[in-house]
Amino acid sequence: MFVIENGFTYIAFLMFLSGGLLALQKYAKWKIFDIMPPLVWIYLIGMVCCTAGMFNSEGVSAAYGVLKNNLLYAMIFVMLLRCDFKKIAKLGGRLIAIFLGCSVTLAIGFIIFYPILKGAMGGGEKTWAATAALYASWVGGSANMAAMERTFEAFMDEGAYGCALALDTVCYSVWIALLLLMVKHSSKWNKAVKANTSKLDALAAAANAEVAQEKKHATGADWVFLIGLALIVSAISQKVGIAMNNGFKSVGLAMFDKGTCTTVFVTVLGLICAMTPLGKLPAIEELSTVLLYAVVAMLASQAPLNALLDAPMWVLYGFLILVVHVVLMFVLSKIFHWDLCMVSTASVANIGGSASAPIIACAYDDSFAGIGVLMGVLGAAIGNFLGMGMGWILQVLA
Repeated sequence: MFVIENGFTYIAFLMFLSGGLLALQKYAKWKIFDIMPPLVWIYLIGMVCCTAGMFNSEGVSAAYGVLKNNLLYAMIFVMLLRCDFKKIAKLGGRLIAIFLGCSVTLAIGFIIFYPILKGAMGGGEKTWAATAALYASWVGGSANMAAMERTFEAFMDEGAYGCALALDTVCYSVWIALLLLMVKHSSKWNKAVKANTSKLDALAAAANAEVAQEKKHATGADWVFLIGLALIVSAISQKVGIAMNNGFKSVGLAMFDKGTCTTVFVTVLGLICAMTPLGKLPAIEELSTVLLYAVVAMLASQAPLNALLDAPMWVLYGFLILVVHVVLMFVLSKIFHWDLCMVSTASVANIGGSASAPIIACAYDDSFAGIGVLMGVLGAAIGNFLGMGMGWILQVLA
């Protein structure tokens, strides 16, 4: 098997892979990308290459060690610049409630089945951190999972995290395919729950107007400034994280480790800056996508696929969570008369993030794309906090 020995070649390969898949989606317009977006293919290909031993060299390990955390915190900051809560308010209380309903029902599944299956999932008590990272991903997408990997780094079992990463890919791919298949049966769901869709078009118009308002042409100066800002924020946040960690240790709160402190600081800073003129900078969406693909590609490159094959109970765990999610969302829909279009969009906004939610929303109506984007943005804003909360719960259950 060909082995990459040079750190630069490693990064070049991952970015070319990411860019090539995005180019195929844009120009070849293969239908397969409607079911499994490029980000999922990067997961799969990266894990296959890792499993085959393609990245087993000191040069790759050095490049991964230097870049992953630095780019991760830059990515979190840039992604959260989109999360101005004044924009998210355009969704209205009903759609925010549907999104949070999905987050809560997924959390219930995680909490119910973890004590039952943790022994069979491999890793023993060490699986809680990887499981919490998976939940964070299922609130707002892959960026949240990457953030939690760093947050719980001191407790993270590499084998368990590899299983969680692979499970995220498997469940997401199956889930989005099933929800696309359910589009033509939505009338049955809506009839069963007596769905109220009277205000949906007005909410869609408001969400689309908010998303369209952000679209600005970015110049080279915008790109250079935003990249520099993201990198310096990453560097400062890590220094602040160390200082916060030392401060907590001095008062007997050692459980707030460096990764947790840094993630909290950069998340809060990003949410604050989103409400300033920094939140209106051009190229925010584009740079956050670049950083997301780079970080996800690096994480996948260190996650062997056979970790999941060696622990099939992770697959069972994931699908049991989804079963609970469906049942409870149907019950909530019966009570509050939620339609399948918005329930499906919110579900994928949780599990897949803002890049995936518009796929489901547009399968119902092209005018709903903005709703999917803003739901995904909401997930990115709260995913880190919910992921940390889930981590503390699962640690107790472990």
